[in-house]
Amino acid sequence: MLKKVLIANRGEIALRILRACKELGIQTVAVHSVVDRELKHVKLADESVCIGPNASSASYLNIPALIAAAEVTDADGIHPGYGFLAERADFCEQVEKSGFTFIGPSSGVIRLMGDKVSAIETMKKTGVPTVPGSDGPLTDDPKKCLAMGRHVGYPVIIKAAAGGGGRGMRVVHSEKELLNAIQVTQNEAAAAFGDGTVYMEKFLTNPRHVEIQVLADTHGNAIHLGDRDCSLQRRHQKVMEEAPAPLIDPEARARVQKACVDACIEIGYRGAGTFEFLYEDGNFYFIEMNTRVQVEHPVTEMVTGVDIIKEQLRIASGEPLSYRQDEIHIKGHAFECRINAEDPRTFMPSPGKITQFHPPGGLGVRWDSHIYSGYTIPPYYDSMIGKLITWADDRTQALARMKSALDELVVGGIKTNTALQMDLVRDPGFVRGGVNIHYLEHKLADEQ
Repeated sequence: MLKKVLIANRGEIALRILRACKELGIQTVAVHSVVDRELKHVKLADESVCIGPNASSASYLNIPALIAAAEVTDADGIHPGYGFLAERADFCEQVEKSGFTFIGPSSGVIRLMGDKVSAIETMKKTGVPTVPGSDGPLTDDPKKCLAMGRHVGYPVIIKAAAGGGGRGMRVVHSEKELLNAIQVTQNEAAAAFGDGTVYMEKFLTNPRHVEIQVLADTHGNAIHLGDRDCSLQRRHQKVMEEAPAPLIDPEARARVQKACVDACIEIGYRGAGTFEFLYEDGNFYFIEMNTRVQVEHPVTEMVTGVDIIKEQLRIASGEPLSYRQDEIHIKGHAFECRINAEDPRTFMPSPGKITQFHPPGGLGVRWDSHIYSGYTIPPYYDSMIGKLITWADDRTQALARMKSALDELVVGGIKTNTALQMDLVRDPGFVRGGVNIHYLEHKLADEQ
């Protein structure tokens, strides 16, 4: 087992990793920017190191500072959490070259799955269903691009190969828009990601966002932990998630789950990962793989009883998976509401001091957060301040429990999106289940 882990992140995920390490008897090193010295996990860690100024580019994204912090504290493992450097192959490579264990997949696999074109090509070879498209980068030949558009059928979507987080994509509804859309997306991709490579996919009009959680060890074993529905999104950013995904064809579900497990074994995957799909008319279409732990991992933990972070740590230590596939049983239903420090109507960030704080409680209620009364939320990072998770025997009861938990949550001194979440859990369409990825955007537009 790893002896000491440096947590290369901040906020709720850093605290989540620290708690898992403590349960496994692993010492922890918290790194932090100047403004983050009051974070809860920094106070609880065995050691802490300031790695730079407030800007993430000078602290949490500063690879030499993170490696140096691991060296001076004699850490033997580095957990990247999510965001920041979690899916940067060069960071993983540097960690490994410096003699530390990267708690995640190898740099080669991160690089393979981080490029959307190579990821799709790989998934096709391993039998994972993909969206019809160009099956590779678009060329500079206008005639070939136009022919590809006609072959795939409009509407299509142009995506940056190195894109992510909803950036670097453009929907095209007719042939006359195509060439200009390709050029604009290429320019944006080159500016944002340093890579202008783009590809084309069929644009599905009413899909849901469904993802499969997987775990794989270094002994050739891989399992899935069921699926999640993450269709409630605003500007491609998830707002609420649930597990399992409701109203999914059982046969299609079983096929895609097996395909994901087979793909993990085929590519030599290691650690926790998530296959993201669009789901429409009973069919799954692969869009990308996240080679890290997901923000929404708690809903899967609640319905399976598997501690995903602890499994990451065990796998990184060279241990085999703690579970066989036939030992994984989906029990009940779980929801997760992302609580952000932002105006619930304008979505403007709302940093500041928390003057009053009361987390909800009760059977089946979980609150993952780093905040506390008197804590000041800085303006430099993501606005998410916590995740409220509820579980019950069925979807209806889990949703009822979420309503009560949201009613109990008190965060004073700042604005939060709690009012939006309260509205969503009472929304008739969402209550019925199976809404598509455009549902929230349309709802917000109708209410303006």
